[in-house]
Amino acid sequence: MAHFTPLIASAPGYGPDTHPLLKRLKNRAKSIRRDAFALTIALRDPRVPGIAKLLIALVAAYAFSPIDLIPDFIPLVGYLDDLILLPLAIALTIKMIPKEVWSDCRSQAEARLSTTVPANRRAAVVIIVIWLLLLGSVALLIARYLSQVG
Repeated sequence: MAHFTPLIASAPGYGPDTHPLLKRLKNRAKSIRRDAFALTIALRDPRVPGIAKLLIALVAAYAFSPIDLIPDFIPLVGYLDDLILLPLAIALTIKMIPKEVWSDCRSQAEARLSTTVPANRRAAVVIIVIWLLLLGSVALLIARYLSQVG
């Protein structure tokens, strides 16, 4: 198959950037990234309700965290949060924001994303703490079980 890759890649309409499925996936990823960044802008907007701001903070922190709650190396389940949970959380959060505010935030995000890439190190720390708490809980349960058995 490796011998045919250059042939396929050079065929008209089938390069790595022109395959229809890849185009759709790239466009979807860009829209999720833009919407997540627009949420961070909406978080600072006084027209957004307080409960929406709480959800925005959680969703945006997780979206920009370099660490996933469900690690990607876990078969099938690892990409569940990136492919399903995050887009659903973003969509739910967007519904809580007034339409005119959301359109303002989205246009600001499009303008800013052309020059900057957001990163949230605090969110990474929160995810690491959650994982450490989970691992500590499992270790504690195993230690209790072994002390009762032995």
